[in-house]
Amino acid sequence: MSSLGGIVVILSSFLCVFLVFVLIKIVHKLWWTPTRIQKMMKAQGIKGPPYRLIHGNTKEISDMKKEVMRRPKNLSHDIVSVVVPHIHSWSQIYGKNYLQWHGSLAQLVITEPELCKEIMSNKDKAYPKRDPTTFVKKLLGDGLVTTTESEKWEKLRKLATHAFHGECLKIMFPDMVASAETMLERWRNNEEKEIEMFEEFRLFTSEVISRTAFGSSYLEGQNIFEMLMKLAFLVSKNALTVRIPGIR
Repeated sequence: MSSLGGIVVILSSFLCVFLVFVLIKIVHKLWWTPTRIQKMMKAQGIKGPPYRLIHGNTKEISDMKKEVMRRPKNLSHDIVSVVVPHIHSWSQIYGKNYLQWHGSLAQLVITEPELCKEIMSNKDKAYPKRDPTTFVKKLLGDGLVTTTESEKWEKLRKLATHAFHGECLKIMFPDMVASAETMLERWRNNEEKEIEMFEEFRLFTSEVISRTAFGSSYLEGQNIFEMLMKLAFLVSKNALTVRIPGIR
């Protein structure tokens, strides 16, 4: 019995040490690191909305987007305040460059044109591409947009350049024109009726892709396009979701 009691004590001690270690890791990730980053960035003149435990600023961003979607839309060139209301609002409050949070992950938002140009050119490779989240990679695949391997990216880039060469595009023109004529004919048959332009141009784009890339029509691949639309909707819906490690 005494040996059994000793084993229980050892296991209890081990469990306590493990729980303390996990607690320290959680505190370090969710509070210590974000607080330290905020102070360091503030010392360099970079401010931003305050960090909130666990969700960061994702809840605020989500609320802003929902509020914008509830408002009636008018014809206007003011697109930024509708598409990315958080960037529009916070860049006016905190400056063109500011710090925001996706959960405990710090995100430096750059809207100053010259800095954007420097980052996009990336001649010295000082700004590596961030690995996409798992669910985004499942939608887009491991292609030109998502790959982070420089050698693979260069290979895919060469293939894409060849595919969009002037001579290759010329071959596609008849199919593009045919798709546009199909759309215009559909509009003529719907005179004096309201047309959903977003849906029309989505169908037009899908038709062009089907004809030029696969030699078929949109209707033949309609099921695939619809499934891709559903996947894209799920990805956009979960983009601001903060995930708990180990729980998918």
